[in-house]
Amino acid sequence: MFIEFVQQEFLLFIALGIIAMMLLYSYVGDRFLGYKQVSPEEATRLYNQGALLVDVRSDAEYKTGYIGEARHIPVADLKSKLPSLSAHKDKSVLLYCQSGARSAGAANTLVKEGFTQVFNLRGGIMAWKMSSLPLNQPVSRKTRRKTKA
Repeated sequence: MFIEFVQQEFLLFIALGIIAMMLLYSYVGDRFLGYKQVSPEEATRLYNQGALLVDVRSDAEYKTGYIGEARHIPVADLKSKLPSLSAHKDKSVLLYCQSGARSAGAANTLVKEGFTQVFNLRGGIMAWKMSSLPLNQPVSRKTRRKTKA
């Protein structure tokens, strides 16, 4: 009788399985990742406590605005720039990108390289903007020349 019910409501059981996996991941997922996903509010707290911010977006994306005093290291350049981050191996490092996907990969790279306190901004800079948090704008060379005159 139960098998018949499962066969008739197959899609319902697939949905139930997906929901169960999502709940399990939300409960234990960060422990397996090696880094922690954080909200914009948690990211603000980390930044205020001295975490190093690393923006792994492309140059064009970075020029649209960045968080705090973030160090810009495009994800494609991360491995070659790891020595410049080595002083932060045992300190908090918060990574972000546009949506949180590229920075999750970057966070995984840092964990594999021995970084112990790695955080990823869940939802990336889009979540930051949706929380109405401020962005800094890069200063262009042209702007610098005008302000010096």
